[in-house]
Amino acid sequence: MIKGLIKKDLYNLASYKASLIIIVLFCGIAVIGTESINFGPIVICSIIGMISLSTFSYDEIAKSNKYTLALPTNRKEIVKEKFILAVGATILGGILGLLLTIIVVNIINYLRPQDIINIDYESLIISTIGGMWGISLIQSIQIPSIYKWGAEKGRIQMFVLLFVLIVLVAGAGFLIMKANLNINVEMIESFMNKYGLILLAILMIVMYYISYKISYKIYKNKEE
Repeated sequence: MIKGLIKKDLYNLASYKASLIIIVLFCGIAVIGTESINFGPIVICSIIGMISLSTFSYDEIAKSNKYTLALPTNRKEIVKEKFILAVGATILGGILGLLLTIIVVNIINYLRPQDIINIDYESLIISTIGGMWGISLIQSIQIPSIYKWGAEKGRIQMFVLLFVLIVLVAGAGFLIMKANLNINVEMIESFMNKYGLILLAILMIVMYYISYKISYKIYKNKEE
């Protein structure tokens, strides 16, 4: 049944197909063309990752969950399908962002040989994974918010939560600077170079898992 739910959401997203291609190409080329190539995968991954969440709006407008629950499925499968779609969109966005960036840069270099853009593949991959982690954080916050308050109010609540997180992180950074704590930056950089990607991957899995559990708990007790 999850396969059918995914097909339903992909069919709804098909209406975005033309506009999505235009937006991704325009934003990707615009960013890459400024030689800020590391932002290319981040922008593209963010667009594709966030578009996947628009399926909630479709379901809310059409009240499709009432019909879906009348079929041989359950709330756990409905929630699970949304997360499969979100994770898939994030991975797809990261891969497309990375490939498109490399392709566009090579085309630009071919058309403009006098001003070559050098690609640092290691840095580009790190930026791509960082972008995937960022969009997974947004999705992990927004999906439970949507299940709790609905698509429109859920987006507002998500921005409020993100703002609070940014303020807390900025505040913590300010306090650390004021406290004049001796932080071994070289040790942190060495640790991140060795384990940073693994740590981000683990954090993504943990965030999605916690978000899924919260979302299912909310939706299980929600009346349709």
